[in-house]
Amino acid sequence: MIVFTCAGCDASLTLSVSQVALPAHAHQKYGHELLPVLMEPGTYAVDPEPSGPPWRRWEEIGAEEAEARGVYAPTYALSYGPPGAVAVALGDVRRTVLIPERCDGLCCGLDSRNGPNLACAQCGRAVATLIDDCSYWQVVWLDPRAVRLFDVDAPARRVLSWEELREQPGRPPVEPIGVWSPVWEAAVSVALAHLLAASGGARVVVPDGPVADAFRPVLDALLPAEPPTRSLALAGPGLPATVTDIALVPQHPQTGETWSSGTEAAVPLAADVWMYMAFSRNRRLRPASGGLPDGVYRDDPPPPLPSSPFRLDRQVFLHALARLPEVRQPWLRAVYDDVQDHRSNLPFWW
Repeated sequence: MIVFTCAGCDASLTLSVSQVALPAHAHQKYGHELLPVLMEPGTYAVDPEPSGPPWRRWEEIGAEEAEARGVYAPTYALSYGPPGAVAVALGDVRRTVLIPERCDGLCCGLDSRNGPNLACAQCGRAVATLIDDCSYWQVVWLDPRAVRLFDVDAPARRVLSWEELREQPGRPPVEPIGVWSPVWEAAVSVALAHLLAASGGARVVVPDGPVADAFRPVLDALLPAEPPTRSLALAGPGLPATVTDIALVPQHPQTGETWSSGTEAAVPLAADVWMYMAFSRNRRLRPASGGLPDGVYRDDPPPPLPSSPFRLDRQVFLHALARLPEVRQPWLRAVYDDVQDHRSNLPFWW
C-alpha cells in the first residue's frame, strides 16, 4: 500500500491505496448525465500516456515524430504534458483545497480545461485535477510532477486469482434504466481495435450469444463478407479449451495481465465484461410462478431490455486503434479513416 504526498512539503494527500489497471473507460466522455466514480475506494491507476498541456496539432508533429510517441494514425492533437497521471477516487483525497480561478466546467461541475484545480492545503502547490462534470467519470488526477509515492506499513490488497474472478457476477450490458452500459461500450471498443488488427483484414466468424450481440454488427460492417474467414471464440478461466483463430480473453482488473490462451492471436477484454459474456447463461434462476408449468424457471427480476441497438464509442475505438502499429496497413488505415470521418452506417456513437 502507498500514500501519495505533496512533492513540495511532504503532506499526505491520499489515504492508503493500492494499484490496479487503468480502466478502459478512464477518458471516456458519455452523454450529458452525471457518471459514477471511475476508481473504487482504496485504489489508484497510472495513465502511461502524456496528458494535459501543452498540446500540438498533428500538422505540427508529423507521422515520424508521432510514431516515436506510439501513435500511428492521424489524430487532432497530441499531449506533450507529462506521462504518469494518477487516478484516485474522490473520497481517498485528503488535505487539498480548490483553486477558485481554475474551477471552470461545462454545466454540472468541474472539468480539466484549466489544468490542476486542487492545491495542497499545507503549502499551496497545485497537485491535482478534480473532474466531476457531466459526461465525465468522476475522478481526481494527481499531477505526477507534484506528488510522490510513500510506502506505508498496511496490509496490501490481495490480488484475486482467475478462479476467484470467475466467481464474480460480471457487469451486465444494460443499465437498470434501459440504456447500454458505457463501461461495455468502452471495453468492447478497445477490444474491437485489437480484434481488427488480429483479423488481418479477413472476415471474422462470431459465435451466437453475447459476443455476437456486441461484435458481429460492427465486424460485418467493417470487414469483407467473402472468404477467407477467421473464427473468434471466448477463451479463459472456467471455459473448455477450444480451437479458434482468435481468442477473446479476459484482462485482469488489478494487474492488467491478459489471460494466456495458447492461441497466437489473443484479444484482451475487460474482465467484468468478459465474465458476463462467458457465464451469463449460467446465472441462477428462480422458480416461475403464476400460471407457468412446474419446473419452469425465470429471472427474478427479469433483466432490463435495451432501448436502442448496441453502439460502440467512436473516440475510445479511435484512440485504441491509433496506438496499434497494425493501423499502418492500408486496409486498416482505411477503416480508421472511415470511422474518423463519420461514415453514417457504422454502429458507433458520434
